[in-house]
Amino acid sequence: MSSRAEGKSGALAPERVPMGTVIDTDISARLDRLPWGRFHVLVIVALGITWVLDGLEVTLAGSLVGALRQPPMSFSEFDVGLAASSYLVGAVTGAVGFGWLTDRIGRKKLFFITLALYLAATAATGLSWNIWSFCLFRFLTGAGIGGEYTAINSTIQELVPARVRGWTDLVINGSFWIGAALGSFLSIVALRPGLIDPAWGWRIAFFVGGGIGLVILLLRTWIPESPRWLVTHGYAAEADRVVSGIEKRFTDEGVTLPPIDESKRLRLRTRSHTPLSEVFGAMFHTSRRQTFVGLALMIAQAFFYNALFFTYALVLERFYGVPGDHVGWYLLPFALGSFLGPLVLGRLFDTVGRRPMIAFTYGISALLLAGAGYLFQIGVFGPVGQTAVWMVVFFFASAAASSAYLTVAETFPLEIRALAIAAFYAIGTGIGGVSGPLLFGTLVETGSREMILVGYLIGAALMAVAAVVGGIYATAAEGKSLESVSKPLAAA
Repeated sequence: MSSRAEGKSGALAPERVPMGTVIDTDISARLDRLPWGRFHVLVIVALGITWVLDGLEVTLAGSLVGALRQPPMSFSEFDVGLAASSYLVGAVTGAVGFGWLTDRIGRKKLFFITLALYLAATAATGLSWNIWSFCLFRFLTGAGIGGEYTAINSTIQELVPARVRGWTDLVINGSFWIGAALGSFLSIVALRPGLIDPAWGWRIAFFVGGGIGLVILLLRTWIPESPRWLVTHGYAAEADRVVSGIEKRFTDEGVTLPPIDESKRLRLRTRSHTPLSEVFGAMFHTSRRQTFVGLALMIAQAFFYNALFFTYALVLERFYGVPGDHVGWYLLPFALGSFLGPLVLGRLFDTVGRRPMIAFTYGISALLLAGAGYLFQIGVFGPVGQTAVWMVVFFFASAAASSAYLTVAETFPLEIRALAIAAFYAIGTGIGGVSGPLLFGTLVETGSREMILVGYLIGAALMAVAAVVGGIYATAAEGKSLESVSKPLAAA
């Protein structure tokens, strides 16, 4: 059913109907009726790897602290916090800029551009010669990852069936911790004096990160553009061709697809882009409750995660005397335990429901963080015991943090989905993520457990507030199509 037209360059280009044309489409209904299959697994692997990369980057930066504090870099504890914040500022900048482009020119183009930027910048980090060059390359690496978040989150949301969207999204976001575990292991190998020269170990670790990005770039070549984005932007025939190809994957495997629910057909008025005035009108007028919830969840989890995880290596070294080349051993179980949270609890977001699970995971995380902070302050545990306590805390907190991205991605219209993800990620990270590492870096420098407890209590308070907000105002989106959760702006 697809048709194509010759572009000016002579290459085949998808046929596009005139802007303003009303299209009657069943694209969304066809995607949501699909059973879970190999296609969805491949999408998750090729696109969800973004969070693995982010986890790898964050953990490398944290676990390589010991090597970076030695000559020739000789970073101070403030420098470590500055480098962490540079990465996050870059992520905020990339999320906003690339998020705007993702809604205008499509998901697929952007997830190639952003991954290429990540690949080049993370490899360049291994060539840094001082704090300023290191911060610049970390900024660019963060920009690539921030752009990835917007393009990939929106793409996955739009390709996964509604009934498993919650679990899928939580597991994908939680795969950050697979990257964290990989980063921990890589740091252990890279910082082993008998194996690699310490002056080169941390550089090699970043080169490996860039190499992984290159492999993923090749994996993504077969991922299609989001059919939902295509039909909204006038590429109705191309959208039909993409969905027909996905359906054929299932029928070729002997799967009998259920009939299309005709009641879920949509009438959409095509548009080339969404004006920023309409974007802000949707976010701060028609969807202001969703905006309030998204901000509360994002700010709380950003402060919680970035403050604690970016500076945990500093805590291990200063308060427990853990050598820099041993930090990875503590981050490894920490990371693996955190991945289990979304994996185990994710199903409950689709069965028990979004609202109660958001309230539970944020609330229990707040209580456990306050308790863990108190145990740290009175010095009950050594490094192994304290790491075990953090594993329990992050089991719930990682599910909570992942649900923030799920909430923002599914509760805003398709036309502004990527930009909404970008805006909330930027604001949440800007307020909670950038300030957190700087605050905790300063608190660690005081050498006072009491001062660090204050930082933990701030994080607990933010999580508690988010639990209340989510429990009362979050959208009950479980099992519903994206279009029924949030009506497209182009609906006619």
